[in-house]
Amino acid sequence: MTEGETSNNTRTVAVPCPFVKRKVECVGAAFLRYFNIKCHGEDALFETSTANEKSEEVVFDDDVEYLRSLDPKEWKQQDHYAVLGMKQLRYRATDDDIKRAYRQKVLRHHPDKRKAQGEDVRSDDDYFTCITKAYETLGAPAKRRSYDSVDPEFDDSVPTAGDVKKDGFYRTFTKLFEQNARWSEKRHVPLLGDDSSPREAVERFYAFWYEFDSWREFSYLDEEEKERGQDREERRWIEKQNKAARAKLKKEEMARIRSLVDLAYAHDPRVQRFKQDDKDKKLAAKRARQDAVQAKKAEEDRLIKEALAAKRRAEEAERARLEAARAERDQLKKLLRKERKALRDTCKANNYYAKTEEETVAHMAAVEKICEVMKLLELQELVKRLDAAGRGAFLLAVKDADDRLEEERRALFETKKEQEQKVKKELASKLPVEWSADMTQLLIKAVNLFPAGTGRRWDVVADFLNRHGTFVDERRFHAKEVLAKAKDLQSSDFSKSSLKKAANEEAFDTFEKDKKRAVGVDVVSGISNSDSGSELVNGTAEPKMNGDGPKELKEVPWTKTEQELLEQAIKSFPASTPERWDKIAACIPARSRKDCVKRYRELVELVKAKKRAADLAK
Repeated sequence: MTEGETSNNTRTVAVPCPFVKRKVECVGAAFLRYFNIKCHGEDALFETSTANEKSEEVVFDDDVEYLRSLDPKEWKQQDHYAVLGMKQLRYRATDDDIKRAYRQKVLRHHPDKRKAQGEDVRSDDDYFTCITKAYETLGAPAKRRSYDSVDPEFDDSVPTAGDVKKDGFYRTFTKLFEQNARWSEKRHVPLLGDDSSPREAVERFYAFWYEFDSWREFSYLDEEEKERGQDREERRWIEKQNKAARAKLKKEEMARIRSLVDLAYAHDPRVQRFKQDDKDKKLAAKRARQDAVQAKKAEEDRLIKEALAAKRRAEEAERARLEAARAERDQLKKLLRKERKALRDTCKANNYYAKTEEETVAHMAAVEKICEVMKLLELQELVKRLDAAGRGAFLLAVKDADDRLEEERRALFETKKEQEQKVKKELASKLPVEWSADMTQLLIKAVNLFPAGTGRRWDVVADFLNRHGTFVDERRFHAKEVLAKAKDLQSSDFSKSSLKKAANEEAFDTFEKDKKRAVGVDVVSGISNSDSGSELVNGTAEPKMNGDGPKELKEVPWTKTEQELLEQAIKSFPASTPERWDKIAACIPARSRKDCVKRYRELVELVKAKKRAADLAK
């Protein structure tokens, strides 16, 4: 049996598994390099740790003469890296390097070791104390950072413009920015680059350094230690003094960094090139705008010229049309004169188709009428008819001319009459209205009905007068006229209370009389105008008069007391009360049932009038 076959001589086939989509995450140094290139432009712009570049085996210096020259009492002024033999390595040394350097120093310079070798060791001022202090300082991260901030080997100087011109921009500032990058709180620090660096990288470099965040602090230079204070108040005072000194040094440090960045930005040839490019772009854009403005102006000038040319062509065409029309009119006039002359000659040759001398004179005048009335074609046709029919055609033409002249006179008369009527109406509308006594009384009543505070009061009063007043022509009152008349009445004798009251009562009575004359007969819910041979006149039952003579109208005005009694009775006897109006009339002396009903109807009409006025005011 061969491979891939079973005992039944069948072949097996491997079926691949389906693909499964899985989410993975890129890690490692390769991905970090790709991320730096993608986000920051190029990998060379970021500082890499130089600790990995040094060899794995570090050789530490052992300068015995330098160690013996140290004063243990002045340990704070010593170079701790030089004491441990790491003068060249310095801030790049790792914690393991510091531990190994300290072990080597202990094995070589411990007092017991040196005593065993026969060396005279003084315990009070031995230099081994300096080694111990160096390790205590560099072995603790916080103390080491404090010491690194004031590293005596670090150059805090800022070059001058002369130094930059002498040594060159890149040679001067590349080393300076690499040295100062050690103080950055951020891990990746963009480097200066070279002349071929893209604009984005250069802008990112200066943006980083203008917002540089330094971790450098100067607590190592504190003049007094806080722990040496005798009590809490003294320790607080020492800490306050130390903070003030650190803040001053920190401010000087940031000013130094800023001056360094400003100097680099001012002498960076790339920045100058970018500025020149921007200036050229702005100049090109300005020129493009100017060209666009000039092109637009040229286009506008062209359009104006074309419009003027089109206007001139239109004027020339209009002049040509007018000339052609004038020539045509002249030709028509010429032809018309010719036809008129032909008509006159024809009529003259036939003695104007007259039988008597009087008729001849009349026909001569008729010929002139025909010449004035008829047009060219009509004259041509008339001449042909005269040649064919003679006197009959002439008489028909005379009649037609007379009819036309009569129609023109009639139309002119109607037009003039309409214009005169229109002018008369306009003049009448401008003339003031003559106030009669009835209209004055009606105005006083309207002013009392619609007191001050009514919306659009004078429009409402004018509408009231137009509704209830009597006018000879179509003249109507306006709000301004009504207001002027009301002011005139206020300044006259009507302002006195007695006259005003009398005028109001007279106006109200006159209004009621006119209303009763217009209504005639008042029918209220089954009440008849005739009752037992009597007739309702002015709200009272009067006996009918024999014959066709006029009836005497007598009306007694309602007093204020009677009005109050009527209102109280209407409230006391509602609509559902049997024989309601008889009971109401019994409550008011000298008033009949029909007087009460009529007064009630009048009050209802007044209320409705006020509502209509209020609606109109809205």
